[in-house]
Amino acid sequence: MTAGVITLRVTRMGGGGDGIAALPDGTPCFIPRTLPGEEVLAAPGQRRKDGTRAALQAVQVASAERVEPPCPHFCEGCGGCAVQHWAPAAQARWKRDRLVEALSRAGYPAAPVAETITTPMGRRRRADFGLRREPGGIHIGFHAAGSGTVLDLAECPVLDPRLVALVAPLRALLRRLPALRREGSAVVNLLDTGPDLLLRTDGPLAAAERALLAAFAEQAGLPRIAWAGPGGAIEPAAQLGPASIALSGVPVAPPPGAFLQASPEGEAAIIAAVLAALPPRLAGRGRIADLHAGLGTLSIPLAARGRVAAFESDASAVAALAAAAGRAGLPLAATRRDLVRQPLTVAELAPFAAVVLDPPFAGAVDQAALLARSAVPVVVYVSCNPAALSRDARAFALAGWQVAAATPIDQFVHSAQVEAVVAFTRPRR
Repeated sequence: MTAGVITLRVTRMGGGGDGIAALPDGTPCFIPRTLPGEEVLAAPGQRRKDGTRAALQAVQVASAERVEPPCPHFCEGCGGCAVQHWAPAAQARWKRDRLVEALSRAGYPAAPVAETITTPMGRRRRADFGLRREPGGIHIGFHAAGSGTVLDLAECPVLDPRLVALVAPLRALLRRLPALRREGSAVVNLLDTGPDLLLRTDGPLAAAERALLAAFAEQAGLPRIAWAGPGGAIEPAAQLGPASIALSGVPVAPPPGAFLQASPEGEAAIIAAVLAALPPRLAGRGRIADLHAGLGTLSIPLAARGRVAAFESDASAVAALAAAAGRAGLPLAATRRDLVRQPLTVAELAPFAAVVLDPPFAGAVDQAALLARSAVPVVVYVSCNPAALSRDARAFALAGWQVAAATPIDQFVHSAQVEAVVAFTRPRR
């Protein structure tokens, strides 16, 4: 056996998709690309706060749930996916178990958790590509796991093929673009009008380069290319037509790089779970608050159930939602507000018959605490982080709220991420 390489038995999966074994002294050891029940040869590295990370050397006894990864980049260490080597049914059980565990830690050991809804492969409509100029050319793709290295992308079974098809021509363009001196990024959203590109570079964009971008947009069928340089401000670089996407049938003109749910199927599953969590008849005047509303992915369908007050911190998203709602004649008011720094108070929450809370990855600890103290009958929490959900849900448990329904949704297939829609109902008084 090679020095520093030891035999370990993997007992469980960590939240990041690494198999976890115990070192001889009991220290947790995180081993990427391994599965529960496997016996592996691994080389432990340096200790970290939560244990030790190890490099997999060989699988001596494989799990019956191990499968051949569908993408060669996974075997090269691409960090875009974490569990391509695991059977899809096992991934679905694991993601459901993560939601069960999160709610149990919060004080809901018997929460009614549905089976995982898994979205199809090849449907991701948003990609954040890393860009790097190397001596041999341009690398465009996702970063290697735990590294700043950009793995040059040739294929990706997770992304919509229309995004993959953009990689090669974009690589050719960037070779001719001095604004990309060393590194940058390309955020691409697949809209109804075509791929929408936000290009970030580490150098300024000259007039001749803007002409190159305009020609590329026309050739590749991009309605818009926006650019941000070292200063970070986003500005238009090429606009050949409108950039638009229909959210629940309502056309919305998103700002460059706007947040979208990862896939149409994932978006539909989240909306369905949120609407199912609302009572058939809303109390009072049927007012609904949508907190962290973004472009209105949830606000727009909620407007079919009542009068919606949408709150969002990003000014461009608020403007896009307000304009879309106005054109469609929806009973929806969009307000700019930083809910992290200024959450809605108990008094401000009082008029609402239901609240939908869809916070960023870090969660909404202050807003959750205020909601738990409020008189709102129903709170629907949409989470992309089980740890933050567990922490925030604790406030509801301590106040006596119940979990009426919980749905795990896997729209980031083969990753360690899991979405959840959890309906909290206020205790009767």
